[in-house]
Amino acid sequence: MEILATYGTTLIIIAAVFGFVMAWGIGANDVANAMGTSVGSNAITIKQAIIIAMIFEFAGAYLAGGAVTNTVRKGIIDSGAFVNTPELLVFGMIAALLAAGTWLLIASYNGWPVSTTHSIIGAIVGFAAVGVGTEAVEWAKVGGIVGSWIITPAISGVFAYLIFVSAQKLIFEHDNPLEAAKRYVPGYMFLAGFMMALVTIKKGLKHIGLELSSVEGYVWAVAVGVLVAIVGKVIISRLKIDPKADRQMHYTNVEKVFAVLMVITACCMAFAHGSNDVANAIGPLAAVVSVVNNNGEIAAKASLAWWILPLGGLGIVAGLALFGHRVIATIGKGITHLTPSRGFAAELAAATTVVVASGTGLPISTTQTLVGAVLGVGMARGIAALNLGVVRSIVVSWVVTLPAGAALSIVFYYIMLAIFN
Repeated sequence: MEILATYGTTLIIIAAVFGFVMAWGIGANDVANAMGTSVGSNAITIKQAIIIAMIFEFAGAYLAGGAVTNTVRKGIIDSGAFVNTPELLVFGMIAALLAAGTWLLIASYNGWPVSTTHSIIGAIVGFAAVGVGTEAVEWAKVGGIVGSWIITPAISGVFAYLIFVSAQKLIFEHDNPLEAAKRYVPGYMFLAGFMMALVTIKKGLKHIGLELSSVEGYVWAVAVGVLVAIVGKVIISRLKIDPKADRQMHYTNVEKVFAVLMVITACCMAFAHGSNDVANAIGPLAAVVSVVNNNGEIAAKASLAWWILPLGGLGIVAGLALFGHRVIATIGKGITHLTPSRGFAAELAAATTVVVASGTGLPISTTQTLVGAVLGVGMARGIAALNLGVVRSIVVSWVVTLPAGAALSIVFYYIMLAIFN
């Protein structure tokens, strides 16, 4: 308690700096996932992707990032274990922010798409296990996360495979691909509008007090899906092409339609991601500010100071702008060759998986969801279409993320103890 009274302001400043580092890592790694397929399929340039992500990620983080956040993200540790020594929770959260941020910078530099959620969870588990004891960790939840390494990519991979194969059969293998596109693409546009609306409602708008019931959420999502489909039908019906043109020209025009769809899905995914995953950076920071300002009292939820959300949003934008191109290259070009239709299948599959997981309570990572979807699209074209060396590196980086976050957190935790004790 005495430490918090003496060094409270210093600890908050340190936590703010490391919180920014963590947000920077989220921008450099996680945000690249939302944009990777769009860039890899040449639907948009990397510069356009960064501008789109800056706008929608910051909007999601700032507008829908929440006025209140859980003190301990995902309930992964029992904060009651720190009631008598709240300064240890403060030291631990600061160490966790720096540890997770450091690991994300290492992963981003190497172009590895890893989970920011798993990075911060591993870091929190690390300091809690050594700071208080292993009994402070909710190991069942850690086990659920380990299980998600297999379940999440598998689900999104299956969805992506089915979406891509259906587009191949219905449109690209048709005698007149453009005519087939005019018939079937509005259906894909409805699906895209419906899923993106659900993702935005479930992962974004809940943070700004707009609590819709499940029925209301689905009604709004259906309405958005129908609207997107109608607009799409009008636009695609105006596409004209010489019937005598070769099939390649037909393919090119169909791919242009999917390219427009990809931009819409990328914007929605970026907004939903910003609103949801900014908590990985601001949750531990809010915990530090709350404990220090409340004289050591640990609340289950912490109100956010006015400056925390903008700090998180700016960190995400800075990380994407300066470092994001490395992970974008891995997702968009490293795993398999993407076209707009393939990229669309991957993004729609990822959004569908997020919706399914939200409804069933499955712990998922947006990173693993999207990588799994890209793998599914690649598998639809045969195992030879995949760069297995890149896939192997990604899987290893996933497995290493939890222990790496934990190990770095333990080191930084002891450094904090040495400095302030």
